[in-house]
Amino acid sequence: MPGTRTVRNVHQRVVEAPAETVGALLDRLSAPDDPLFPTPVWPAMVLDGPLAVGADGGHGRVRYRVTAHQPGRSVRFDTTDDGLGTGYHRFEVEPLGPDRCRISHVLEVAMDVKAFLLFKLAVEPVHDTMIEEAFDNAERAVLGGLPRPPARRPARARLVNRLMWLRPTPVPVPAGAALLHAAVPEPDYADAYRLPLPPGVARDPAAWRRVLRAPVRAAGEHEIVLGEDLPHLDYRASVLLDEATSSVTLVSAVRLHNTAGRLYFAVVRRVHPFMARRALRRAHRALAHAAPPAGERNTRPASVVRERAVP
Repeated sequence: MPGTRTVRNVHQRVVEAPAETVGALLDRLSAPDDPLFPTPVWPAMVLDGPLAVGADGGHGRVRYRVTAHQPGRSVRFDTTDDGLGTGYHRFEVEPLGPDRCRISHVLEVAMDVKAFLLFKLAVEPVHDTMIEEAFDNAERAVLGGLPRPPARRPARARLVNRLMWLRPTPVPVPAGAALLHAAVPEPDYADAYRLPLPPGVARDPAAWRRVLRAPVRAAGEHEIVLGEDLPHLDYRASVLLDEATSSVTLVSAVRLHNTAGRLYFAVVRRVHPFMARRALRRAHRALAHAAPPAGERNTRPASVVRERAVP
C-alpha cells in the first residue's frame, strides 16, 4: 500500500546444545517460569492461556495472537492491532547436528510512515536488545552460563526503558500495612501507590530498604516501615509486599504536631505525591535491573524441560 514501509528484522544465534533442549524452552514462553523473555527489565510476554494456537496476549504495548506452534521447534505470533503494524514475529529452533542448533527470531511488519519512523528511532533498539537478551537466556538455561559477553544495552534502549517504566497507581491505604497502622494509628495525612511485581523482582523487604536508604523503624516478613520524627511532624513510609497480588505498595502517613507542622505540610503535600511515586518507581526499576536473568532464575534439568515440552 502507498505510504507503508515493511520492516524485516532477523536475529540468529548458534547454541552448542541439542535442538530438543533449546526448543523445549520455546514451549515455556509466557509461562510463570518462562526462561527466555528478558524480564523483569523488559515487559513479560503474557498470554490469556497456555502457549497454543489461538492464545491472545502480548508484551508491553505490542499485542498479538499465536497463529502457529510446532512444539519444540517454532512459534509464530501475528499482530492483532495497529500499535506496531500488520505482520508477525516468530521464534524458531533449527538442528545443526546432535549437539548444536540455531535459534532465530524474525519480525516482519508493515507499518505507516509515522510508525516506521518511531520504530527506527525508539522501538528497534529495544527490540534488538530484548531478542539478544532472550538468546543470552537460552544459553544460560541450557549451558549454565554464557560462552560470550552478554548482550549490551545501547544508550537509546536504556533511555526508552527509563522513560517507559511503569508508573505507580494510587490505591486506598491497604489494611495489610499492619506495622504502619500500629506506628501511626490516626494519621493527619495518608496515601498509597502501587506497582506490580514481575517475576524476578525482590520480594524481600530488606532489598527494598537498601534501595530506598531511609531509617528503618519497624520490619516484618512482608512489610518494612521507614521514617523519622521531627519537632513539627512524624513521617512514616511503609513498603508492603503482597504475594497474593504480586504487587508492592508504598504507603505514606504523616502526623502533625503543631502549627509549624501544618504550615510546612500545607506546602509539602503538593509535591509529596510526585516524590512518593518517583521514589517507588526508581526503587522498582533498580531492583528489576539487579534481578538475575530469567535464564538463571528459571533453569531446569534438561529431562524436566523435555518432559514439559511434550504436547
